Amino acid sequence: MAGKEAGPVRVERALLSVDDKTGLPEFARGLAGFHVELWSTGGTRRALADAGVRAGAAEDLTGIASWFGGRIKTLHPSLLGGILAPRTEEGRREMAERGLTPFDLVVTNFYPFERHLVEHPDARDREEFIDIGGVTLARAAAKNHAWVAVVVDPAGYPAVLDELRAHGGSTTSAFRERLAVDAFRRTQAYDAAIALALAPPREGPEAFPEEVVFRREPFRLRYGENPHQRAAAYGATRPADAGLHPRPFTMVKGDALSFTNLLDLDTALAIVAEFPTPTAAVVKHATPCGVASGATLRDALERAIATDPVARYGCAIAVNRPFEPDDPSAFKGIFVDLCAAPAFDETALAALERRPKLKVVRTAVPPLAEGAWEAKSALGRLLLEEADRRELAPTDFKLVTTTAAPPDAACALDFAWRVVRHAKSNAIVLAQGSRTVGIGSGQPTRVKAVELACEVAAERARGAVLASDAFFPFADGVEVAGRAGVSAIIQPGGSVRDPEVIATAERFGIAMYFTGWRVFRH
Repeated sequence: MAGKEAGPVRVERALLSVDDKTGLPEFARGLAGFHVELWSTGGTRRALADAGVRAGAAEDLTGIASWFGGRIKTLHPSLLGGILAPRTEEGRREMAERGLTPFDLVVTNFYPFERHLVEHPDARDREEFIDIGGVTLARAAAKNHAWVAVVVDPAGYPAVLDELRAHGGSTTSAFRERLAVDAFRRTQAYDAAIALALAPPREGPEAFPEEVVFRREPFRLRYGENPHQRAAAYGATRPADAGLHPRPFTMVKGDALSFTNLLDLDTALAIVAEFPTPTAAVVKHATPCGVASGATLRDALERAIATDPVARYGCAIAVNRPFEPDDPSAFKGIFVDLCAAPAFDETALAALERRPKLKVVRTAVPPLAEGAWEAKSALGRLLLEEADRRELAPTDFKLVTTTAAPPDAACALDFAWRVVRHAKSNAIVLAQGSRTVGIGSGQPTRVKAVELACEVAAERARGAVLASDAFFPFADGVEVAGRAGVSAIIQPGGSVRDPEVIATAERFGIAMYFTGWRVFRH
């Protein structure tokens, strides 16, 4: 910060030039109540006049009204000088020599470039919605926050009035600095949105965005992965261009979500988005421990919850249909930490309200094709990868054994494959029809994942199908599956020991299919 620290500065004069008029008349009246002299530009001044608020015309200071269809109104030394001038003895002397009017508060926001893109994605006139004057006013005031306060969002108006009320019509240096930071963040996000929108589309290996700008979300996370860790959530400022689509949600009941709640919810929603029929996903530690589709949501819930009676304790459950009156009864006798659905019937919600520790979230299930990228972090870096949206095609079922699976088992293989790509690698899913009966995931060896899935399934493994997210490096995993009674396996193939793996499947009469591609998830 250049110049001497000013401390409290009395707000005697304000410049108002806004595109979004939300709350403007009330704010202006509040400023007038502190005897602040108001000046404004054309559209803003008309809005104030319509509300019965008097303000001086900025053109009386600049000598110009509007040039080039409104492109130039505030880009003038008479305004910028009154904002940028230091309030030192030398600064005041120069302002007097030049006949400048000093401003202690600048109120501005920008043409809605981002909203224009959303509402008119194919518009050819998007450059006309790039604000220059408002951004310049904001940056000038933020640069000179030693003496000038700036507010760039109508949501900040009450805080300004509270500050004036608390300090006898003045702003403190700490408050002005906070406002300056908000202004620079806004101009940064605005410029990033413009750059992303004007950049030519990328294809092939260069399809990833050159830059992704994130801003902290307004909702609070209770804690991180552990209660002693603080956490926050951030969303891309231009998610459509970055390929990162924040999924809006509403807390219906319960405490604020935690870091791990969001991870579980993300996994559960991604799973139920895979299926067109009523489907429920039970998730623990961001990996599925039960998934099922059914003729009704109640049926799907009961079958998914039944997969693993131990792992389901404290789980998150997401469904792809609205909760009906009888659906909450599927939770009887188990502890569910989080439940998410597109909507909740009033009777169903009343039943869920009676579970005091349950968090209830209303959120739409995203289309499977939504979201180009997924993000993770490592070594202090943001990692983006293309989201796995590849679908199994009939040609992907390459039979490598003499035994083939019957049609109903083929459908179960497709179901298991859709689930296994959402489990942590190494991942194994056992399924009977359209429900899981055992899941083993996050294991350092594939045979351990098979053993875990078969242990969870117990007798249900007999006749079940198995999906593996990557190839079997050894035949031992197939040996375990064969002894458990697994009837069919789908896996990528590609191991140097494929002949041994196939021979073991033949020995147990297992139908084995190769897809040719893996679905790791770490």
